[in-house]
Amino acid sequence: MTQDDLDIRPVTADDAGELLTLRRAAFVTEAQQYGDPHIPPLTQTLDELLADLHADGVMTLGAWHGHRLIGSIRVLVEGTRATLGRFAVAPDLQGRGVGTELLTAILPYLPDGIEEVWVFTGRDSVQNIALYAKAGYEHQHDQTAGDLTYAYLRKLLGEGEPAQA
Repeated sequence: MTQDDLDIRPVTADDAGELLTLRRAAFVTEAQQYGDPHIPPLTQTLDELLADLHADGVMTLGAWHGHRLIGSIRVLVEGTRATLGRFAVAPDLQGRGVGTELLTAILPYLPDGIEEVWVFTGRDSVQNIALYAKAGYEHQHDQTAGDLTYAYLRKLLGEGEPAQA
């Protein structure tokens, strides 16, 4: 899928139910891979999601194909750092470029002064890590939390791709 096929824009509270549904569908395979049905994207309530959509320093972008929300990515901005999370693509459209388009589209939405963008995923999520590496993210370290080990990747923003509002 190309940018021309997608409408990428911030998710609003009006989209919360659809976003919750998208995330649950997208994260089921991750939960199955790790044998943990209690990962946060699957247990977050609608009220918690709405609070997150209104939180300072948090932005969520969605990718729509027609009237359907098919992808989303959450961004937390802290100082000169942005952290991507809750990156979801509808299961029937994974591997078609939606994720790549979202990773590219997020950069112009970042406020001025962002120097680095971080993302994390399960260390065994080989496809996710490959997607991030293709987009210029480099593995920095692994961190274990409970039974899961996460891979943390970072992309430094240079003159070629400044963050701007």
